[in-house]
Amino acid sequence: MTESAQVASRQAQKERTRHLILAAALDLSQTQGFAQISLRQVARHAGIVPTAFYRHFDSMDELGLALVEQSFSTLRHMIREAQRDPKVLDNIIDAAAQVLVETVKQSKAHFAFVARERVGGSEAVRRAIQHELDLFVSELAVVLARLPNIETWSSEDVQMVSRLFVRNMVSNAEEVVDMPDGRPDLEEKIKEGARRQMRLIVIGFRDWRS
Repeated sequence: MTESAQVASRQAQKERTRHLILAAALDLSQTQGFAQISLRQVARHAGIVPTAFYRHFDSMDELGLALVEQSFSTLRHMIREAQRDPKVLDNIIDAAAQVLVETVKQSKAHFAFVARERVGGSEAVRRAIQHELDLFVSELAVVLARLPNIETWSSEDVQMVSRLFVRNMVSNAEEVVDMPDGRPDLEEKIKEGARRQMRLIVIGFRDWRS
């Protein structure tokens, strides 16, 4: 094996081990909460020795921050892809409800992690989750500023309504997390509730003056 091939193999192994650690922490946090699990528990669950943990993360807090980033990356990707579809802006409320529910269903463990840790996690993890939500508010504000009746609003008011939408998103995402599998009736109920709530916010667009 050439030297470059050996380097590539070691890098691939390192990535596999990092993935195992993240998956182990996510799995354990579903029953205990991330703040309650220990480094040794994570290492044992991942099938590695505790000293190997430190080749990837300096602390449990750093591992928690990586889980936050991993949890939001899927949603961020899907939202950005949706923004490229002109049909989304034409029907943003229905599209937003659909994207939200499908994304949470596909990454339920990650969103359950966020739902638990944003109020009961360590300070570092709570701050990271809030930071991600603030970034999402800013990104969504850029999209909303293109909608009718909002073009003349102040940036503060666009941020305000964006934050309302994100709070609505968080509430509905937590409902999807708690939804049992195989319940399309509950899924449709959550989607319809999200659509109604967003429409209620949108009703005020036309009459609002910054």
